[in-house]
Amino acid sequence: MNDSQKTVASTQELAKQIDKWMANDENQLETQIPGLKLTRWPHVTSPTSYIHPPSICLIAQGKKRVLLGDESYIYDDNHFLVSSVGLPVIANIIEASDERPYLGLVLELDLLMISELIAENQHVISHDKKPPKGMAVGQLSASLLNAFTRLINLLDESDNIKVLAPIIQREIFFRILTTAQGRLFHQIVTVQSHSHQISKAIDFIRNNFHKQINISELADYSGMSLSAFYTHFRSVTAMTPLQFQKSLRLNEARRLMLTENLDAMTTTFKVGYESPSQFSREYRRFFGQSPLKDTKALRETEQH
Repeated sequence: MNDSQKTVASTQELAKQIDKWMANDENQLETQIPGLKLTRWPHVTSPTSYIHPPSICLIAQGKKRVLLGDESYIYDDNHFLVSSVGLPVIANIIEASDERPYLGLVLELDLLMISELIAENQHVISHDKKPPKGMAVGQLSASLLNAFTRLINLLDESDNIKVLAPIIQREIFFRILTTAQGRLFHQIVTVQSHSHQISKAIDFIRNNFHKQINISELADYSGMSLSAFYTHFRSVTAMTPLQFQKSLRLNEARRLMLTENLDAMTTTFKVGYESPSQFSREYRRFFGQSPLKDTKALRETEQH
């Protein structure tokens, strides 16, 4: 069996295991393994906005598109998606059916574990100094697929998860680190890297998105000049700092109205807007329709 055949066989086995655990027609399942989520969709989906966590995403069957700013990332059962920082994205499943449902998984990153792996294995990890974007797509291998399958198989051995899951997760992170996409991990945990500095700014904006943010002060906080900060922030996130903040505000507004039943006026001020008309205008531009129509459509979708 050649490498291509091994990869196909490994993908089929992973799909089988995901489908097994998603037999109750759930779309998403938070597993007993910390940070591991399984997904299954029997149809294509409309574009949805959310904060994409620092994670590795695999598809065993189907295809998905993720939009980060003006950039598009498409991945399928031959590729993985990796994100080194939490980023506001718009995503949708573009290939799925009842006969061949979308089957995927998400494994959130453990930056402490990744830091230890980098310190212990400097000789096998690329040290590309070019600042990477915060998201990338890479080619799947049979060995990476097998590691994920073994991780899912631990769900049948719940008593062994605490001991064995971290061992397999270390293998998964190590295998990513040795690929071209591994430099995202290396940059984000290296204290002096631009990506690490930008990740500090991202965390600050995420924790203070409802407040007015002074970009010059944020650049100082990140230890960079204003021009360098703008350049590297856009390189990692594909957005300006203010566009990033706006995306966080609008995503949180949508969540508040949908899950906490807040009205648009209350939500306007809660997420940091001073003008209800500006909030409504920017919401419509971002999500394609007014807050009222958007939340109504989302609720109707959930009921079906």
